[in-house]
Amino acid sequence: MLTECKISTCIPRTQSRSTDGSELQVGILADSHDCLPKIKDAIDRLNSETIELVLHAGDYSAPFVTPYYKALKVHMIGVFGNNDAEKGQLRDRFAEAGHEINGRFAEVQAGNLRIALTHGDEDDLLRSLTTCGGYDVVVHGHTHQAKIAEEEGTLVINPGEICGYLTGKNTFAILNTSERKARLCSF
Repeated sequence: MLTECKISTCIPRTQSRSTDGSELQVGILADSHDCLPKIKDAIDRLNSETIELVLHAGDYSAPFVTPYYKALKVHMIGVFGNNDAEKGQLRDRFAEAGHEINGRFAEVQAGNLRIALTHGDEDDLLRSLTTCGGYDVVVHGHTHQAKIAEEEGTLVINPGEICGYLTGKNTFAILNTSERKARLCSF
């Protein structure tokens, strides 16, 4: 399923945007693992940036985290991770907050970029998405290790972990779609 980010639905009217829709600032999250204080901190930080869309590579953990994402001022598209429970309730509660969760994989068109979004716990799938040449960007999580790298012509982004449980670092990434470059943000 290809989810297209339509500028008019992803950007609040008060924010600036390019006239041709090719430049977006996309926030990228993963591995929040029900760490409520850090989810709040990440959302507050994203809301202070000029972000038009957020992608989440999974591992929210349980439905009780969804109220924290309601504060997010822009649309979020996510996928499930290997540690997500009660997926039906997670999907429903995120939908009530204006966000969408697309199973274990999503294709997203953001600006001029075709983005593959997956959790990253399926090694063969991740390798295939990265090497197939069908995506400009592949976003994943799972390892909790922040990484931005060019692999076989594809920009691969792992934003690290919101929770900080494994690395002791709380990070997310921001992708500039016109430059096809990403940066890591610590909070």
